[in-house]
Amino acid sequence: MTYSGYLRQPHYYETDQMGIIHHSNYIRWFEEARVDWLTFLDVPYYKIEAAGIIIPVLAVSCDYKEMIRYEDQVRIEVTIDKYTGTRLDFSYEIFNQTTNQLLTVGTSKHCFLSKENNRLLQLKRSHPEIHHIFLETFEQQKGQTND
Repeated sequence: MTYSGYLRQPHYYETDQMGIIHHSNYIRWFEEARVDWLTFLDVPYYKIEAAGIIIPVLAVSCDYKEMIRYEDQVRIEVTIDKYTGTRLDFSYEIFNQTTNQLLTVGTSKHCFLSKENNRLLQLKRSHPEIHHIFLETFEQQKGQTND
């Protein structure tokens, strides 16, 4: 089964005076999409945290291509850019759901830390079942982009 993206209807409070989505909301939308995607993979944040893992954000970027307005419904696609077992980097593409026009692109970079001592985790050793899910998904997505 393929993840079809996170659908989002902007809320009025997310707009500025011009009826355009305020730039600060896009980072929240990336997080919402990432959380939805992890749930789709059957490794929702609550399971990850229950396993003693935290996933801090190391960096985030956003490139605004076109304005998103209050009435636009959008689809956010999430892709793993890099997975090393200690790092997990994502890219995001936000499309207008009606026109399929690319509106925004972004990235976020993360690492895996022990919730107990904030030390870097190597998932292959500490949580092989979670490692396998991320590695398999990364390889599948990489294979799709190379086709």
